[in-house]
Amino acid sequence: MSFSVTVNEQPFEDDPRPGQCLRTYLRERGWFGVKKGCDAGDCGACTVQVDGEPVHSCLYPAVRAEGRSVTTVEGLAKDGELHPMQQRFLDAQGFQCGFCTAGFLMTSSALTDDQLEDLPRSLKGNLCRCTGYRAIEDAIRGVTHTELPCAGQAVGRNLGAPAGPQVVTGTARYTFDLEVEGLLHLKLLRSPHPHARIVSIDTSAALRVPGVHAVLTHHDAPDRHYSSARHEHPTEDPDDTRVLDDVVRFVGQRVAAVVADSEGAAEEGCRRIVVEYRQLPYVIDPELAMAPGAPVLHPKGPEARIARPEQNVCGEVHGEIGSVEQGFAEADVVYEETFRTQRVQHASLETHGCVVYFERDERDERDERDERDDEGAEGTEGAEGAERIVVRSSTQVPFLTRRALCDLYDLPQDYVRVVAGRVGGGFGGKQEMLTEDIAVLAALKLHRPVKLEFTRAEQFHGATTRHPFTIGIRAGATRDGILTALQLRVVANTGAYGNHGPAVMFHSVGESMAVYRAPHKKVDAYSVYTNSVPAGAFRGYGLGQVTFAVESAMDELARRLGIDPLVFRERNIIGPGEPMVSPGGEEEDLHIASYGLDQCLRVVRDAIAEDRSAATAPEGWLVGQGTAMSMIATGPPGGHFADATVKLLADGGYDIAVGTAEFGNGTTTVHKQITAGALGTTVDRITIRQSDTDVVKHDTGAFGSAGTVVAGKAVMKAANALAERILSFAAEHARTPRGLCRLLADAVECEGRLVSLKELFEAGQEKGVELTADGHWGGSPRSVAFNAQWFSLAVDPDSGEIRILRSVHAADAGKVMNPMQCRGQVEGGVAQALGATLFEQVLLDEGGQVTTAAFRRYRLPAYADVPRTEVHFMETSDAIGPLGAKSMSESPFNPVAPAFANALRDATGVRFTEVPLLRDRVWQAMAERRPRTGGSGGAGGAGHLGGSAGPGRSGAAPE
Repeated sequence: MSFSVTVNEQPFEDDPRPGQCLRTYLRERGWFGVKKGCDAGDCGACTVQVDGEPVHSCLYPAVRAEGRSVTTVEGLAKDGELHPMQQRFLDAQGFQCGFCTAGFLMTSSALTDDQLEDLPRSLKGNLCRCTGYRAIEDAIRGVTHTELPCAGQAVGRNLGAPAGPQVVTGTARYTFDLEVEGLLHLKLLRSPHPHARIVSIDTSAALRVPGVHAVLTHHDAPDRHYSSARHEHPTEDPDDTRVLDDVVRFVGQRVAAVVADSEGAAEEGCRRIVVEYRQLPYVIDPELAMAPGAPVLHPKGPEARIARPEQNVCGEVHGEIGSVEQGFAEADVVYEETFRTQRVQHASLETHGCVVYFERDERDERDERDERDDEGAEGTEGAEGAERIVVRSSTQVPFLTRRALCDLYDLPQDYVRVVAGRVGGGFGGKQEMLTEDIAVLAALKLHRPVKLEFTRAEQFHGATTRHPFTIGIRAGATRDGILTALQLRVVANTGAYGNHGPAVMFHSVGESMAVYRAPHKKVDAYSVYTNSVPAGAFRGYGLGQVTFAVESAMDELARRLGIDPLVFRERNIIGPGEPMVSPGGEEEDLHIASYGLDQCLRVVRDAIAEDRSAATAPEGWLVGQGTAMSMIATGPPGGHFADATVKLLADGGYDIAVGTAEFGNGTTTVHKQITAGALGTTVDRITIRQSDTDVVKHDTGAFGSAGTVVAGKAVMKAANALAERILSFAAEHARTPRGLCRLLADAVECEGRLVSLKELFEAGQEKGVELTADGHWGGSPRSVAFNAQWFSLAVDPDSGEIRILRSVHAADAGKVMNPMQCRGQVEGGVAQALGATLFEQVLLDEGGQVTTAAFRRYRLPAYADVPRTEVHFMETSDAIGPLGAKSMSESPFNPVAPAFANALRDATGVRFTEVPLLRDRVWQAMAERRPRTGGSGGAGGAGHLGGSAGPGRSGAAPE
């Protein structure tokens, strides 16, 4: 056929493949700004303009572009000048991870004036998982938030993300935005059964498919167990996983891998593999999994570190402080209920995946190995031109992934380099090794570069989810509103494998109980194996699930006692300097190093006092308001390590090397701000190298909200040390007393004389002095952060529709490094939590197969679903965090669901005990309540959600 198309004013005449979509056609020609998010037209990350009209290029056949003009995000800028919409996104920082930004730019830059007046409709085809949409709206409206850099005054200012210009022009490089010569593609055959033993695998037909190079089965995989979870201490997780196993334990588990010249050939190879299975009994419900006679998923010995494999208990914690029975006997009111939370997908727009290739080993360490070889050492590892393997991965934990790969394949650490480009969202889901292990196996076998990129469906049935929880809670209080006892029974469904299971369970019953004083506390918690898709790390790490139950119970107790829920909380929360007591065990390195919870509750009280939002509710709708709060540790226990190096460059600028990854968490910006402040310079004079195992000694990873409080502290230590070293060297160089030297943006003032940083660098080179410094932080001791959320909402009693009238969030983040960026973290956390509260739910059929494996079946919050949350930061300064900062990436998520449920209780009189709060569930619960109460309004009832749990039981007469 004769084919021609113009892309960004460049002509192309090479024909597309039969059936090829425009997205892959463009990316194969180097236009990497066109992203893959869903391949189904649901997310808009691939949006381009065809003859000026925005289209989803994953649905647009490439052949339809014949004779047309296609514009990608790379083509928006003209003559070196940014398109006005690109500049607006920079000025407002209308992005976080930035993976969706190109799509939003291509849509918004084409909007007419009429379409700009109806953004909910105009943006319905574009999804963002990070921002909460306020920053995107501000960008489109032309609101400016970013400030210009000022020497030495970086911390506390709204400085834009360093990668902002690359994000808005489509030149920021994410995991798959590179060309690798000779690249092979890997596809996975997955199990159709929830539990089965593989009897035989016939790969002969697959190997005959043209372009197929290899088929890997459990016979090719290492015969050793590990965990796909990544922690600093691998013993935190059970070793229950193999690269490829002869037993499958959930629908979607990988069975075999096909490596081929193209994705199509690899997929065809998967279809031609013949597998004979012997199906085994399976169990989906965690309570049944613990019952006698249940099928055992992992009959392993103590070396696997499974708590009770014969009862499918992956991990458990039991403890009691005082006597809860005595505490309940002393109570005037006892509330008892069961709460349930669902599976939620991380839904980061960039799916899991990696590219594995080989490169020449040209590091400095090679010289040392050459010397050893000269002395007669055997082997060729240190020879000139030796190769090593590079894993470019969408991961939050490059260093931990390298360590796991080396352990798994008996490789020396200097043979493996792991690099994370810019990562398109994480939320805990990429604190996991789900693709690197099998891709490295293929690359080692074939000695060819290999790519594995999950489809959106694979994200649902082949990655991990948030843990579903069942929380039985019992709480007692005196009539004057003092807690006497708090008891929890928690069952977390960890799925077929225990990655993160014990740790999530332990964390879930920690700060959620410790934030309240009660002389008697008890917990029994279980993380349980089932034949379902594995759960893993997710924003909040279990706290969100248990906080839903605890904060709902506190609200219900207050109502039954006739006490203002805010007053009830204020009487029972811990104060500054008080011990944080949890029956699951105290964490000795955890401290209240700054206290802002009282300020958070004051913000809520002020919002209630001046609120007039009820007047905007439609006539006849029920109106209510509700509050919840939470406490979270600023970092994980057991040590979270970071190394950083800051050095002076020849041009008088600085370079930061730090291991933590950037995926919209904003650590890149914060690290540059910290460095600029310490060195008296501006952020534009600083470059940064990060998330690469070559750049520093070690970094545990970007999880547990550690990017600022751990890696940031390592950067601060390095920057402070370098400032001192430069000043001392300048004093010696200028023959000036050290106390008379002052570090400026581009020079050192030595008793009135300016010595440029360039001159100092050259002087250092001449004397063999490298002006560089290292910093290290071990993540301990740790502090805590506090959050409070308040909602005003209206409910239609005739349909169950809910409208959020007002949303207020109070965040105790310590010293806020970048208010604009931190606000975005809060807004994004609230938006993601609202999705989990209202409609997000990974559903399984009776056999454990995921039935919501696409965005159109799994509803994500869109622009029209998310209110503009009013974000307030408390005035605190932490004694542990760098420059007084605390973490704020995870914590905003946790109080959202209970605050919403408490507002719904206030409006309807119904205590909802299960999320998501789907519209039909809300309507049904109100409908069931009407005959018993004669109405559905008011704030007084003790109703329940039909089918989810029994009604609340009280030791006193109902109100």
